[in-house]
Amino acid sequence: MNIEPTTPTVKNPPEQFAGDVWVDPIVTPHDGDQRMTAALVRFAPGARTAWHSHARGQYLRVTAGVARFGGRDGTIIEVHPGQTLYTPPGEDHWHAAAPGCFMEHIAFLEAGDDPAETTIWKEHITDDEFEGRTA
Repeated sequence: MNIEPTTPTVKNPPEQFAGDVWVDPIVTPHDGDQRMTAALVRFAPGARTAWHSHARGQYLRVTAGVARFGGRDGTIIEVHPGQTLYTPPGEDHWHAAAPGCFMEHIAFLEAGDDPAETTIWKEHITDDEFEGRTA
């Protein structure tokens, strides 16, 4: 057993996020056969990810604020502290803090068979998609 070393908070890149989003890694694999990662992610009000998908899906546990999660069909789900959202493998989605409040969640996911395909980042969401004004 050991206490894991503290990893500095990093700001997520603008190619994958709009607005201010910070991540604190919690769990990273030690051995080649381990796949699980977890991170505490904090979003400023209205900050959001770009569209993306995960090879093995993802669980997001909201711990503070109000989260918004969107799918390609235009559905937006609001998730509150204590709730966990599951996104199946390969499903395009985005996540964000609702306007006017910070949001934090813990993200859990497993690496894909090809680690480069664990998360596939796509285009940024539009303001209309974020507001649920898509046709």
